[in-house]
Amino acid sequence: MKKALHPTMIRQDSSSLHDQHKPRAKNYFKVVSRKLAGVFTALLSGKRKKGSIDVNKMQKNNTRVERISFSTSTDQSTASDVRSSAGFKSFGSYGSSSSMSGRITTPSFSFEDICKATANFSPENKIGEGGFGTVYKGRLKDGSLVAVKRAKKDKYDQGLPQQFKNEILTLSKIEHLNLVRLFGYLEHKDEQIIVVEYVGNGNLREHLDAVRGNGLEIAERLDIAIDVAHAITYLHTYTDPPIIHRDIKASNILITEKLRAKVADFGFARLATEDPTATHISTQVKGTAGYVDPEYTRTYQLTDKSDVYSFGVLLVELMTGRYPIESKKPVKERVTVRWVSISSSY
Repeated sequence: MKKALHPTMIRQDSSSLHDQHKPRAKNYFKVVSRKLAGVFTALLSGKRKKGSIDVNKMQKNNTRVERISFSTSTDQSTASDVRSSAGFKSFGSYGSSSSMSGRITTPSFSFEDICKATANFSPENKIGEGGFGTVYKGRLKDGSLVAVKRAKKDKYDQGLPQQFKNEILTLSKIEHLNLVRLFGYLEHKDEQIIVVEYVGNGNLREHLDAVRGNGLEIAERLDIAIDVAHAITYLHTYTDPPIIHRDIKASNILITEKLRAKVADFGFARLATEDPTATHISTQVKGTAGYVDPEYTRTYQLTDKSDVYSFGVLLVELMTGRYPIESKKPVKERVTVRWVSISSSY
């Protein structure tokens, strides 16, 4: 049985290697660490890529979603109203999305299909809840397992909430192995629903706490770090305009049965400005305490480096098991970033 790693000591465990033909733990750690360092360097460099990303890293799909209009204004709102249309446009290559509009046809499922998929939104199928509404597990008529996000009617009776819009608009523009994918969006009377890929093995925080599974081996943690790095690189480099997630954190990293990572929850996401001379977006601060870039908090100037900062916090969390903020620790050790700085100075 695997054991959760002690917060102050990470050990390489040969049991994490699946067979005798794989490298020893030490060599594996070196190889993966170099790969992670390379991806992290690419994140920091922030260079835009032309052309498509490796299709082996992409998930091809033929989903059908409602037509969506995009806005890349630099005020606090990132999206225009959602509108239905019988017309459609397609994305460019699998590695980039060059159209300002997302993908675009009518949904391939109806509200009645969603009711059947979730057993009329049965409490037994409830898998999560947040400020926007409730998430249910469902199975579409083609057999696809999905997560159904249902907005709260009483709270959002005056139109689609901004966080919900952001998620629809962003998901419709992206397609990558390490990002949850959109199956579709629909409105039915007072119902507002997003249907996304179902990832059934919990989130990263649950695995770090051994709420799911028996803890993560060092090799598994490194694989997850690389997956998240690839996802962020795609958002910053291979979408047009770039997408800033703004809420990279352990509970938004979903884990597959094979212990690989998919970044989820794009409610705070922003489309970067199209102005090539602009270095930031002026916007209200959004994110989660402990992960938010201090410079962004201080200046209200959002850049893609804000996601890189959050990713750095996530790396520390992955390797130590600590939360970004440990309220029960001594004052000097409560904020994990400060704790790391103090520890490294000794």
